[in-house]
Amino acid sequence: METIQIELKNLGKRFNRQWIFRKLDYSFSSGNAYAITGFNGSGKSTLLQMLAGAMEKSEGEITYRNKDGIVPQEYFYRKMAMSAPYLELIEELTLNEFYSFHFGLKPMLPGLTIHSVIETLGLADAAQKQIRQFSSGMKQRAKLGQAFFSNVPVLLLDEPTANLDTQGIELYHRLILAYAKDRLVIICSNDEHEISFCNHRLDVTQFK
Repeated sequence: METIQIELKNLGKRFNRQWIFRKLDYSFSSGNAYAITGFNGSGKSTLLQMLAGAMEKSEGEITYRNKDGIVPQEYFYRKMAMSAPYLELIEELTLNEFYSFHFGLKPMLPGLTIHSVIETLGLADAAQKQIRQFSSGMKQRAKLGQAFFSNVPVLLLDEPTANLDTQGIELYHRLILAYAKDRLVIICSNDEHEISFCNHRLDVTQFK
């Protein structure tokens, strides 16, 4: 798996006149799992979306590097996959169709098939159903699948067990154990069951 480093220097974000966080210096690197913590509204999801390139920074720099040097921000999307409650699925598609579309854009991990991915997620009985017929827990499993099974070095996860039942939470932990090794994993959450394995923690409330 490709090695990635993300460096933040004097990073800040504000909405109108209110600073969400600022003067944030930090470094993320492959082979580690990071928890971004902080009270609701502190900027956890905002920071994750900035790392993904989905939201503009107000000040400072975000630099992406691999072994060959700097990765331009406009190409970083090729290196990462994201799962978050606010990301929408294409609900008119069946799960089979959705994954065919998704993995046509981002390659699947070697040795897997769409069928084996859906089996692993416990969604085999729903493979031919339109996603709009899914429960919130089934949709969350599908979102985790598009992240974990993409052949990318960076996983960005926001509240990864949202809407999951006990079996779904157990699935999440199996996916972490089986597919997170050697990757750069960044998780936004205050729930210990989601971040207990993380070996680094970043509290955004320290950067107000």
